Amino acid sequence: MIDNTHSRSGSDRLRINFNEDYEVSHWTRKFGISRELLKNAIDEVGDHAHDIAEYLQEQESSGHSHSS
Repeated sequence: MIDNTHSRSGSDRLRINFNEDYEVSHWTRKFGISRELLKNAIDEVGDHAHDIAEYLQEQESSGHSHSS
């Protein structure tokens, strides 16, 4: 199935495809982090947006800043 950049449905919109620049741009803005930190988060917990959000919150709570 070809990714449609204008229409995301179902679980696809909850996953982050790091190979798509428009997705990286969206999620780095949404989370307020750099591209590198997004990549690190995906490497740590996978590509589900909810898991990444929780991971970033845990990092912030433990004193690890995730500012871009």
